[in-house]
Amino acid sequence: MKLSDLNKILILIFIFNFSFNLHGEEEVDIWKNNSSNQEKKKIENNIEDSTQSPLVIKNNISTNSIIQEQTSSETDDTLLYGIWDPDKYNFELSMWSNTDGQNIKKTISRIDKLNLSETAENIFLNTIFSYSYPPENISDKDFLDLKIDWLIKNKKDNVIEEFLKKNNEFPNKNKIIQYLVDRNISRANIKVGCEKANFIGKEIKDPYLEKFKIYCLIFNNKKNQAQLLHDILKEQNQSDKFFDNTVNFLLGVSENKNKKIKDDNLLNFYLSSIIFSDFKYEPNSKTKKSIWEYMNSANLITIDDINDKEKIKNIETAANKGQIDKNQVFKIYKQIPFDLNTLINAQNVYQSLEKIEGRALIYQKFLLSDNVQNKLDLLFLLKDLFKKDNLANLYAEFLSDRLKEFDDNDIPKEYVNVVERNINTNETLSDRKIKFDDKVLHRSKLIRYFYEKDYPIKKTQKELDGVYKKIKRNRNYFYSAKDIAVLESLEYDGIKVPKEIGHKKLSESYSIPESLVDLADAGQKGFLALKIVEIIGEDEVNNLDPETIYFITNLLNKLNLKEFRNEILGTALPLRI
Repeated sequence: MKLSDLNKILILIFIFNFSFNLHGEEEVDIWKNNSSNQEKKKIENNIEDSTQSPLVIKNNISTNSIIQEQTSSETDDTLLYGIWDPDKYNFELSMWSNTDGQNIKKTISRIDKLNLSETAENIFLNTIFSYSYPPENISDKDFLDLKIDWLIKNKKDNVIEEFLKKNNEFPNKNKIIQYLVDRNISRANIKVGCEKANFIGKEIKDPYLEKFKIYCLIFNNKKNQAQLLHDILKEQNQSDKFFDNTVNFLLGVSENKNKKIKDDNLLNFYLSSIIFSDFKYEPNSKTKKSIWEYMNSANLITIDDINDKEKIKNIETAANKGQIDKNQVFKIYKQIPFDLNTLINAQNVYQSLEKIEGRALIYQKFLLSDNVQNKLDLLFLLKDLFKKDNLANLYAEFLSDRLKEFDDNDIPKEYVNVVERNINTNETLSDRKIKFDDKVLHRSKLIRYFYEKDYPIKKTQKELDGVYKKIKRNRNYFYSAKDIAVLESLEYDGIKVPKEIGHKKLSESYSIPESLVDLADAGQKGFLALKIVEIIGEDEVNNLDPETIYFITNLLNKLNLKEFRNEILGTALPLRI
């Protein structure tokens, strides 16, 4: 086709779309209607480039405007990977266009080292997995790898599966699928692991994944299909002697000819565990985490010699890293023998023993004690012993569980505070009941506007007027940073704030880091969101100081990131009991 003919066609398409919009027809949401095929979406670019590239479109242009602009341009090679429509959080496809890709990489690297709070994690995920162009100076693949590596490291299986559903083709897809497969093998849950294999498309030619598919066919008694795929794998020179012998054994073609356990990857280790009748394996500090997890799930961790301190130490280390069930350690401690005199004088004798024996002795003494104060003394002594050997993670959950078993009325007064500090609760902030206080603006019923979806603006206006009437009776009322954050946010959304409050003047006493203001002024929504994630970090926002809550809210208002603003205020403000 000639270039001139192609241009004529593009002009006709443009006229059709323009006419379509004039008639007020509803615009099609390409993200929702094509989510399963999004990886095939390509950005169209004008052949006789007289317009600006979509990659550098300013952030104040909406996604819909970008989509309209794309209809008049030819296909580009840029593919979009994500989960959420950028409009959902008021982002644009070009949200990273003004940001240095290396700065994004460094920021995500720092975030990767944090155990993010629930709010920080939500903002992070919603930001990096909104459909967008990558920054100009980082490749599509590298940018995507940053995201996928984070999901894998943090074991976000549900998000990974959602990403796979919405992105059929992307670089290193085999890596993410192998992770899902290994996750289910490590849990000794092969049935579910084989179901995950449905994500393995024909376009992926990875020997590891093909081998697992073959095993799944055998597992589901589809041996003829398994044999066929195995023959194809061998013809392609992608099989190996160990796997060939294993398949022949499982198909009943021959006896197991493998002589050694293979632990180079989890699949081979798993296959070894089911084909060797006398399977026995001694993990150590160099053993892969996934193998530790599988052995724990399959009850393959045993201690034949209770005097083998090196093996016990390896098990303690694995439990501290979260690779195996921590209760395995305490089961071993119960097996270590002590004479009666040693048990009676445990608190005087433990220091003369090796560290493992010392912890085991105090643990057994705790089990034998029937006095609340003695039990508490022993539990907190154990805490110190585990902490000294850098095994605090191993003990924290055990300590919390044991402390929960005490009746509150039986705990001595001098222990009440320390017991409360050492009890972990799975209860989230959202699970707790909210207590309103209409004498304090940021704790009044006004805050429902931020955490109740589609809360009526008219009702909020009426409530603001009512709360203000109560507050102004108190001549000594002090408008805090949280109050100002509420008032600014309500005003930003179109609610009239009483002029008498003078909140704009009051806000001048609170400073905002200039570096963050610069990002907001430059319209760098995505990068600013990542910076806010880094600021919140491991803290839940209700534990941040009021000034930090204020400046974060102020910045989010400037960039119209209302979803994130509401999540922060809806978590930080309510008084929960």
